[in-house]
Amino acid sequence: MQSWYQIFPKNPWLSLYAWVIFCILPFFFIFRSSSMTDFIFGILLLLMFFIAYRLSFNSKTGFVFVWVSFEMAINIGMIILFGYVYLSIFVAFFIGNLRNKVGFFIIYGLHIGLTITAVVFGFFEHSELYISQLPFIVLSILGVILLPFNTYNRNKREKLEGQLEDANKRISQLVIIEERERIARDLHDTLGQKLSLIGLKSDLAGKLIYRNPESALNEINDVRQTARTALKEVRELVSNMRGTKLDEELLRVQQILKAAEIDFVFYGSTQLTNTPLLVENVVSMCLKEAVTNVVKHSGASRCSILIKQNPEELLVQVQDNGEGFPEGNTSLQGNGLAGMRERLEFVNGSVDIKVMDGTTLNIRVPNVILYSSKGDMK
Repeated sequence: MQSWYQIFPKNPWLSLYAWVIFCILPFFFIFRSSSMTDFIFGILLLLMFFIAYRLSFNSKTGFVFVWVSFEMAINIGMIILFGYVYLSIFVAFFIGNLRNKVGFFIIYGLHIGLTITAVVFGFFEHSELYISQLPFIVLSILGVILLPFNTYNRNKREKLEGQLEDANKRISQLVIIEERERIARDLHDTLGQKLSLIGLKSDLAGKLIYRNPESALNEINDVRQTARTALKEVRELVSNMRGTKLDEELLRVQQILKAAEIDFVFYGSTQLTNTPLLVENVVSMCLKEAVTNVVKHSGASRCSILIKQNPEELLVQVQDNGEGFPEGNTSLQGNGLAGMRERLEFVNGSVDIKVMDGTTLNIRVPNVILYSSKGDMK
């Protein structure tokens, strides 16, 4: 169920303004009453309807069927007494939010039957009024027939999309776990035996250094050669690991923004100098997360990305013209921002957000050279 302040459809076939008019219009029909008793009774019916409507959205038990039945009864009373048929659209929309499939079809059938019967009966009571608004009455009946299925299918689709998103997150987590296990196995197979050999030969060299210095020197040479071999194999292992290059991620980002119908503008260059693969991989993941937030939460029509490297740091800036953060709240807690900050802390990076005419997210990583041109670690 939706929150009490979201009782109107998010993407209805009628605009929000039309729904507001439907809330005000009943008073016009009630004011037409010549009798003060009918006037007071109509106001009471209308107030009871919207109270029941509010409670029905707040109900999480089977009692929701009691409220919707109460709304249907008030709707029939408004049609027969005052010729007002448009409360039936409110009831139709709420029926589409029922999650019980059997209950949905029962209430749906009853609402259609009772509404049509009341309209036919009310036609004889308010023939002149009905004739003057006949096209709108026909549209209301069509809404009673079509709106519940539209709302029901949309809610079902949103539920399935949510389940699919959860499944994708679990798959991503499993892929990460599998990749970590693979790396652990490769490191164990690569280093385990050689580190054990280095340990044994070091102990042996320590025992022979006074008794047989020449044999101890040979053992030390073997230790040195084994260490070099292990280092070479580790470098080969690291170079073969799957990493995300910044230029490759930028192409995927461009495709995502294009699919979301958001204009994309790029400044700078993806050709980085003396940037380790690990740093580039972390920055690429953060860029992907930032653009995903733009697509999902910003409501922007334009997104620009700046990649700039200077002697001090690497800067990746993502700027959009969207809604920004609610009430200026830019805390790094939701929307994947906390995870982004944790990744950047691993490479001594940082992230900050500014909200003004949209949102600007700055990713900064110190430009520290970890490897020399010869590949020796410094």
